[in-house]
Amino acid sequence: MSNYVIRPFETLDHYHECVALQEETWGSGFSERVAPAILKVGGILGGVSAGAYDADDRLVGFVFGLTGVRDGEVVHWSDMLAVRPEVRDSGLGRQLKSYQRDEAMALGIEKMYWTFDPLQSRNAHLNITRLGAVIREYQVDMYGQTDSPLHRGIGTDRFVPVWELFTDRVSGRLKDDPLHAFDPTTVRGEVIQVALEASFSSDGSYPRPGQMDATLESEWVRIDIPSDVDALMEDDLQLAQAWRATTREALTHYMGLGYEVHEFIRGLHSSGYLLARGAGFGS
Repeated sequence: MSNYVIRPFETLDHYHECVALQEETWGSGFSERVAPAILKVGGILGGVSAGAYDADDRLVGFVFGLTGVRDGEVVHWSDMLAVRPEVRDSGLGRQLKSYQRDEAMALGIEKMYWTFDPLQSRNAHLNITRLGAVIREYQVDMYGQTDSPLHRGIGTDRFVPVWELFTDRVSGRLKDDPLHAFDPTTVRGEVIQVALEASFSSDGSYPRPGQMDATLESEWVRIDIPSDVDALMEDDLQLAQAWRATTREALTHYMGLGYEVHEFIRGLHSSGYLLARGAGFGS
């Protein structure tokens, strides 16, 4: 993991620095930003409002979450996490999540939730492969239309991962324990069948979504996504919208049948979610 100091925000300047980083990440004037007062209150009421600082005491990332009740259980909801572009892929996002897990576990909380865009492969790799979260919920256009340039044109569909904090799966993934690593070739002796496959043309352009197969009944199915949806949106918004529509159809269909997103295979041009039939895979 990366070597940064993570500590709770304590002063008004700290909270304002966090708001500035939110705007750098999601766009200047982003209307969904969390205000200093909420950052402070969240920390007081059992939530997490903390920043990651480098050797020069510069804020390079933050995590914010609230603690509350869901379905009669006290849980933690991680509302925001961001790191500066120059330190992405350094392990800082994972370090921030690990810090947040420790804080929640100290309160006896067993589950953490958050959201992320199913088309974002970087987030999927972190949340599923590196953290060990599983996904049983898909929310269509969860936040409506926002003014962030990151959301333009493709809506705000979101996965809702559940992070079961005390499980061997989660602790093993955080420790890079090889016993909890994933072998993508076979799963419990089952061949993984493909429900949605990316296709490629000879001109080397972006992958295109194939035809969704809604007839599969295997224990494991794969649903592909483009590996760099941000670049795709810049170059071909219509194709990005096609990916949104097709993956929405495939994921809501199979998750509606009781499948959960359990693994993620990250590739250079296309990546894939692996969905397992039934519950009980979180341990």
